[in-house]
Amino acid sequence: MNQLNLDSSTISTELKSRIAGISRSFALDQINLFPEIRYMGSKRRLLPWIHGVLEGLDFETALDPFSGSGAVAYLMKAMGRQTVSSDFLNLSATLGKALIENNAMHLDGPAIQCLLRTPGNPTSFIEDTFKGVFFNPEDLRFLDRMSWNIRQMENPHQRALAMAVLIRSCAKRQPRGVFTISGNLSKYDDGRRDLQLSIEEHFFEQVRIFNEAVFSNGRHNRAECVDVFKVSASDVDLVYLDPPYVPRHDDNCYVKRYHFLEGLSCYWQGLDIDYSTKVRKIPKRFTPFSYRRQAVDAFERLFEIFQSSKIVLSYGSNGYPDLHQLTEILAKIKRDIQVFKRDHTYHFGNHCNVKRAAVEEYLIVGQ
Repeated sequence: MNQLNLDSSTISTELKSRIAGISRSFALDQINLFPEIRYMGSKRRLLPWIHGVLEGLDFETALDPFSGSGAVAYLMKAMGRQTVSSDFLNLSATLGKALIENNAMHLDGPAIQCLLRTPGNPTSFIEDTFKGVFFNPEDLRFLDRMSWNIRQMENPHQRALAMAVLIRSCAKRQPRGVFTISGNLSKYDDGRRDLQLSIEEHFFEQVRIFNEAVFSNGRHNRAECVDVFKVSASDVDLVYLDPPYVPRHDDNCYVKRYHFLEGLSCYWQGLDIDYSTKVRKIPKRFTPFSYRRQAVDAFERLFEIFQSSKIVLSYGSNGYPDLHQLTEILAKIKRDIQVFKRDHTYHFGNHCNVKRAAVEEYLIVGQ
């Protein structure tokens, strides 16, 4: 009989390799359960590529301070890292609390009963404010009812999960998933199932999808609503940065496109609604990354804040500053810089009139 003699270092290496393989398989399987929201610049379809870059880096704690839809934070959680997701939009923080911070809570039978009950103190704020703007009266009444009942839930993670379900239901019901259009939307109706279902029907489908997406990585993860320049940067091994950037066309304002979802996430508490606008806008949130004259300085400040961490910057060839400028700025604080590139096409629009933006995606890694 042949015997395989392995010393302790070989065993350790083999075990590490097997563990890494199991971890890689779990992460790639788990991200398939992530409930994507049609979010501008979402990295959902790039997650396997991002995973391939991140798994080559040594880190145990991670921060995503521009979390957006939460896709990359979800990936890092699935990789077993202690993850903090943050964003200055309450919408994004809610999604993060539902799927990043939440390790165990689901929308179970008692929670569903709570959501289905008739409110003791009914309100019609959403119906009164958005009648004739978004959705039909039945949808709006359902949103008022669910919003009230969600706020009565005791567990904060169940509250966030239920609100995340409601947010995605609205995004799927709305043509193109954005709230810049209102009124007669028949021209956007191309027969897709999402546009035929009511928000209530979407809601109960999404309960199952979000319940399946909840998982524990055995870590204490967090989600916060805070501006990137106010984030605590201490004791984080790696920070993944995906800021908005100055585009060549249009703008990069998330509030403009998702103001309804942002308002819904907090029931418009503390937000000023501009009733003079057709779609009932809320104030735009300032970010220096939106302005060409301020973007370079903003990146210098950003890199300075996170100089003690490994920095992974996600950026695109259609943004400003360009790749050369960004690597020069990062080189001021990081000695080892690698650039990973991949061709990518963003899709934005309905099935009949999809806008496609072909870009080269970058992951700029500074160590």
